[in-house]
Amino acid sequence: MRIDTEQKPQLRLIQLLPNLMTIAAICFGVTAIRFAIDGNFEIAVKLVLLAGVLDALDGQVARLLGSESAFGAELDSLADFVNFGVAPALIIYLWGLQDIRSMGWIAALSFAICCGLRLARFNVANKSGLPPADKRFFMGVPAPAGAFLAFLPMFVAFSWREPGIVAGPIICAQLIVVGLLMVSRLPTPSFKAVTIYRKNMMFHFVGFGVAVAAALTHLWLMLAACSVVYLAIIASILWSRRKSRNSAGRS
Repeated sequence: MRIDTEQKPQLRLIQLLPNLMTIAAICFGVTAIRFAIDGNFEIAVKLVLLAGVLDALDGQVARLLGSESAFGAELDSLADFVNFGVAPALIIYLWGLQDIRSMGWIAALSFAICCGLRLARFNVANKSGLPPADKRFFMGVPAPAGAFLAFLPMFVAFSWREPGIVAGPIICAQLIVVGLLMVSRLPTPSFKAVTIYRKNMMFHFVGFGVAVAAALTHLWLMLAACSVVYLAIIASILWSRRKSRNSAGRS
């Protein structure tokens, strides 16, 4: 949001909308922690997911309104750390890691720290003014996607209504691996850059409708499936990079 007090002492109220959306996302993330403390873990996870939706929309709204600013970028980064670093770490710890306190807390802290480091690196890259090497990919797993992957054990448990279906050490490993993926330099797909052929547009509309229907009827199972698919994409990227390195070493 560009504020020039000399030339434009007044702002249209709608220009505040992107930052208001970011603040609302922070409210969702912090309130999610409160619900987790009260033991309402499903509501807590849904609030973090809602924060992710707002995070995806606020930047687009800012560009549409021409209200991008350094202030908005910093606020968005702080919101991401709260919503996708601190909140998931605390929610997952309270849900499934209190029985292994030391190991569980170390895993939760590792995830939150990795999220903070990833966001700091992202901010530095943005301020450098250098364009990304390939706009089709992120460097490492983005913070919202990292939170989404970290919740996979909870998605599975909610799907089968079995709180202890995933063992604590596995949850710890999940948190640490996802944290490392966030700070890695592994190229991960940016779905914003995905394009489709116009002739296939109707098929995508139908697929989206089916996905929405599946989410409305089997939300947690759908989210678990999406997490597994995303992990499979990351695994395929790792495999292809390793294969190309082996080929280069033999030549």
